[in-house]
Amino acid sequence: VQLQASGGGLVQPGGSLRLSCAASGSIFSINLMGWYRQAPGKQRELVATITSGGNINYAEDVKGRFTISTISRDNAKNTVYLQMNTLKPEDTAVYYCNAYRYVYPNNFWGQGTQVTVSS
Repeated sequence: VQLQASGGGLVQPGGSLRLSCAASGSIFSINLMGWYRQAPGKQRELVATITSGGNINYAEDVKGRFTISTISRDNAKNTVYLQMNTLKPEDTAVYYCNAYRYVYPNNFWGQGTQVTVSS
């Protein structure tokens, strides 16, 4: 499984960004995809996840502001999006796309995309 993330950038507080993560390879084996973030000096934390069955989970501090969704175009490619609205300076971090499956190897990570919220 290969993950290619894009869509980060600089935005003012209150603004919006949409992150995209294209998954390719053995995507049929993926059970869950999601977004994590890591701010300077902090541990990587969960932002949002979506299962292959459509169950969604959000971190408390992004509920109501972020929306995760997926589109499957064919059996070889799947894209997961993170729509981020009403962004706050504390959302500033490197955002990582993740894919998880029950079969080993379990975890796959994208390269990370920087999101900076600043005036």
